This record gives sequence, C-alpha cells and structure tokens, in this order.
Amino acid sequence: MVSDQREHYKSELAAVCAISKLFGMSPETLRTWVRRAQVDGGTRPGLSTDERARLKQLEREVKDLGRANAILQDAPIFFATALDGETKR
Repeated sequence: MVSDQREHYKSELAAVCAISKLFGMSPETLRTWVRRAQVDGGTRPGLSTDERARLKQLEREVKDLGRANAILQDAPIFFATALDGETKR
C-alpha cells in the first residue's frame, strides 16, 4: 500500500506516517515492514527473510556440531578413566 500511494506524498516517510495512522500502528512498525518487503522483493540490498532464516538455521547447526565435537573429544578420556579407575586429565 505504501508503494502504491508513494506518489501522493512528498516522501516515503510521509506516506508511511499517513498510512500507519489509517491502520492505527506505529510508523516505525510499518516502515520496518516496508523495508523488509523491499529487501524480499530485491529492490533494496540486504538478506531476504528466507536467507535470514537459513542463516539462523546454519548458526544453530554449527553450535550443535561444536557441542557434539566437544563431547567426542572428551569421550576417550571418560572411557579411559572408567577402565583404569584413574583420572587422565
């Protein structure tokens, strides 16, 4: 709606402020939605919603793999200690 009505206002900010009043919301909320739609539509640089979700998923996977790696590194010490009855660290 902001992009459709943009031509009737001096600036995009003026359009956002006027339209946000119609919907009873904060201009900042609407401005954020407009920016996100522009990025998702490819008219503004930045990470799209899908790319941002994929990045978060990959960050979670890296964190989980780091935990698994730490467990696997400690496993030989744990089993050696269990077999010998001594602490190897």
